[in-house]
Amino acid sequence: MKKLMMICGLILGIAGFANAQQQGGGRGQGRMMMKPEDRVKQLDEKLKLSDDQKTKLTAVFTEQAESMKKMRDEMQNGDRDAMREKMQKMRADNDAKVTALLTEDQKKTYEAWQKEQRAEMQKRAQGGQGGGNN
Repeated sequence: MKKLMMICGLILGIAGFANAQQQGGGRGQGRMMMKPEDRVKQLDEKLKLSDDQKTKLTAVFTEQAESMKKMRDEMQNGDRDAMREKMQKMRADNDAKVTALLTEDQKKTYEAWQKEQRAEMQKRAQGGQGGGNN
């Protein structure tokens, strides 16, 4: 009976570990992109988007997510610097698409919010809070 319980515990432990890895538990994977709908919701809270803007932004974020997933899959074991460069360009292009859909007041708020986000990210990186290795 003890052996059966130990085997069951071992299997559950392995299954839990595998599930955590698939859901982004590994280093670097914990920062997966938000779902397009969640990103639009977050922007809507900050910028008070119109229904038309929400629809268009959902399409932009969905396209970006698909492109990034494809790029990650293609470059799984490739040149990380080249991948980083391509992703940065893709993010800049995506940011231009988002900005083009905003009103002038929304653009100002969006830019200020982005600066806040960058500052927080730098603060976490410098403070050692950005990683998952505690």
